[in-house]
Amino acid sequence: MENFNFELVDKARETIDGRVIRTPVLPLCSSKIAPYLPPDCEMFMKLELFQHTGSFKARGALLGVDWLDEARRGRGVAGFSGGNFALALAWAARQSGVSAKVVMSKAADPLRIEGCRELGAEIVLVDGIAAALPELERIEAEEGRRILHPFNDLNMACGAATCGAEFVEDAPDLDVVILPVGGGGLIGGMAASIKRHNPDVTIIGVEPVGADSLARSFKSGKPEALTQVDTLADSLGAPMAMADSLALARRYVDELVQIEDEVMTGTMLLMREKLMLLAEPACAASLGTALGPLHSRLAGKRVGVLACGSNISIERYNKYTNGIEMPTVSAA
Repeated sequence: MENFNFELVDKARETIDGRVIRTPVLPLCSSKIAPYLPPDCEMFMKLELFQHTGSFKARGALLGVDWLDEARRGRGVAGFSGGNFALALAWAARQSGVSAKVVMSKAADPLRIEGCRELGAEIVLVDGIAAALPELERIEAEEGRRILHPFNDLNMACGAATCGAEFVEDAPDLDVVILPVGGGGLIGGMAASIKRHNPDVTIIGVEPVGADSLARSFKSGKPEALTQVDTLADSLGAPMAMADSLALARRYVDELVQIEDEVMTGTMLLMREKLMLLAEPACAASLGTALGPLHSRLAGKRVGVLACGSNISIERYNKYTNGIEMPTVSAA
């Protein structure tokens, strides 16, 4: 992402100051959650699920609308999303009196679809991501709307970077930060800001096993596309990596790991029972990885994890967690 720089990030922070929520960082030290942590580990969770529209996406979407010139504002914006970016774009456009149109999959959580409608966005439902791109091209050609990308845009990287800067200011001297990965915009922007403040911190990204486009791209050195996405974590289900977000992530991310859906859904239950948080699968990815696959590696470390979003209906939450067991202390 050639135009990404920290001067722009600092300006982005000024732009959104007081307009987005500086979400709290929670030390995971209560008697309810502490037994699940790695030995002698201090863990801190940034609660970005309390952000406007329920996810970190509000930051970048607001910047994207702010950076439009007057002619673009008059024609409006459009974007595609499984839900979180659509909600954020609808909200950001409404803040500035800009028309928004969002293209969403028919399989998206009805809660997200209705949320976009309540925020005043025009909704176009299509049969999956493959159908979304041609529809966006049509919208751009016929209506002149500015297409804002859910992860491969400068505004999204800068928005994520504002979140990373807050994290390390409120939880300094972290040894490891574990972040969820969809298309790579979140982890690239957050990792850049975190490493700016502490170059020695280890940044680990987490992808679902069935949506590992960034890991494949890291391995090949070029953007890779998946023939199939197979995960409950639709917020992490990007079908491809893209050049700009890939380049930023490769520069600042140290390692990528993959986790099964069952790790995320089990951690969703744990977050509900021990932290009183209702999380979508993507929101549970960081903590689930810290308490599961990386448990032994994190002993004695200061660790940061991100709770990135909470946009899930009760019906879908119950469907995903039905029959799933919460992690046990001994297994964690």
